[in-house]
Amino acid sequence: MKKPTITAVLLAKNEENMIANCLKTISWVDKVVVINNGSDDKTAEIAANQGAKVIHFEHSSFARLRNEALKHVETDWVLYLDPDERITPTLAKEILVRMEMRAAEAMTFNRTNICYGKKFEHGGWQQDQVTRVFKKEVLKEWRGRVHESPVYKGKTITLHTPLIHLTHRNTIDGLKKTVQWTQIEADLLYKAGVKPVNFFTLIRKGVMEFIRRGFIKQGYKDGMPGLVEALVQGINKILIYIQVWEKQQKPPLPEQYRQQELKITRLWQEEDLSKWRELV
Repeated sequence: MKKPTITAVLLAKNEENMIANCLKTISWVDKVVVINNGSDDKTAEIAANQGAKVIHFEHSSFARLRNEALKHVETDWVLYLDPDERITPTLAKEILVRMEMRAAEAMTFNRTNICYGKKFEHGGWQQDQVTRVFKKEVLKEWRGRVHESPVYKGKTITLHTPLIHLTHRNTIDGLKKTVQWTQIEADLLYKAGVKPVNFFTLIRKGVMEFIRRGFIKQGYKDGMPGLVEALVQGINKILIYIQVWEKQQKPPLPEQYRQQELKITRLWQEEDLSKWRELV
């Protein structure tokens, strides 16, 4: 019987600090495809130097990016991985064994999240599962702009060995990601016709998210990192609804600024400064 083959797919944008070590943990796969989503650093160069096939494709939808990557997969199986995720040798062996056994068409990881240098065991992070390994023939597509999900047929098994997720490494990196995904979340809420946002909405959403993460889901048990993360999630929720509020403005904010520009233009059209320059 033919040995099953597998391609690892990475979606990357400005990941020069993380992608090299990620690629080292998937040296056991047959092929690697990197979707370079508009990086302006050395991400693409590093990936190519380590033998990956680099596809330059930009899009705001993670599902669209994953679907684009699928077009370039020619092996029996496909593994999706993010640059800040790491596969241990034990996990690699488990994936290969499951492929050989042909016991299922998809594999789900229990993901261990390392936030601010600490393994999170509370705050909702301890129940993190992602389905990322598929037989190519059963994976139809991915759907969803931010929290994308796979559409496939067949049996799914959950692997015993966890996938390591080196996330929330510092505040600045977190803010860069926040800028990207909160815009998408806000757009989806606005298009869904969410109620008009007021100041009370912002405070309520932020406080409730902090309480949910920090106390209802016991994030405080992870110490200061857990509380900081709960606070960050509360701030992110506020940022989402501020952007919804912006979209709800009538007339739209771009039009309001256009009107301001027109007012200034008219002032210059009505005033002739050449006479003043003669007097100075």
